[in-house]
Amino acid sequence: MSVVQMSVAVEQTQTNQKQQPNLWSRLARPALGLLVPLALACGWELAVRAGLSNGRLVPPPSRIYVEFAELARSGELLRHVIATLLRVAVGFGLGTAVGTVLGAIAGYSSLLRRLLDPSLQGLRAVPSIAWIPLFILWLGIFETSKVALIAVGVFFPIYLGVMGAVLSVDRKIVEVGRAFRLTGFAMVRRILLPAVLPAYVIALRSGLGLGWMFVIAAEFMGASEGLGYLLIDGQQLGKPAEIVAAILAFAVLGKITDWIVAVIAVPFLRWEDRFSAHAGEG
Repeated sequence: MSVVQMSVAVEQTQTNQKQQPNLWSRLARPALGLLVPLALACGWELAVRAGLSNGRLVPPPSRIYVEFAELARSGELLRHVIATLLRVAVGFGLGTAVGTVLGAIAGYSSLLRRLLDPSLQGLRAVPSIAWIPLFILWLGIFETSKVALIAVGVFFPIYLGVMGAVLSVDRKIVEVGRAFRLTGFAMVRRILLPAVLPAYVIALRSGLGLGWMFVIAAEFMGASEGLGYLLIDGQQLGKPAEIVAAILAFAVLGKITDWIVAVIAVPFLRWEDRFSAHAGEG
């Protein structure tokens, strides 16, 4: 074996040794988030089995698992999950589209911001429950009113996030673009859009979180399917295991959809030189 081949083999070995811990660290970091809920679940299961509580109002994980299994076996769980996901998806899409457009307009034009922002800020303070009677009166009790309520919840954080991001763009960067005589489209694509994207992603994730909160209120409006319906059904029938199962389903779906948004945003934010707690670790 030549010296060059030996050096290449040594470099490959060192690279593999470096990549293996990195792979384990990437797998271990998400697992750390499961430690607290797993510890709480095991502790409560042991407390019920030891007779410290009867587990009637707060069922142990074993009963919740049985409830999940029954709902999945009957097909009810999938039906309710699909109904809720569709409502959140449509409401999130509508709220994102309107919030992005109005936020960009209000951030770019001071005149339109003075015209629109005071009214929108006042409407933002209205509780979600207050919209329900009006939407039922306008749109009926079926899917349109539910989607509209979710869209309202999604709209405000995205509107505020986009407007704030546009207003916070460094003036010196814009002046550099003008010095290079960039066209309007090139200014937006090469300067404004990269500057706004990080805050926009955070606004999307905040809006999605509120969309999952508003879907519960939406499904309280006479819904016959959906995870919110499971909550009401469990309350009326006195089935706490069904209520907790629906809450856990909301938590899991909300986390998965938030993760999807974060993963989709990664390729668009690779240029960021962000602080990391592990940046100095070799």
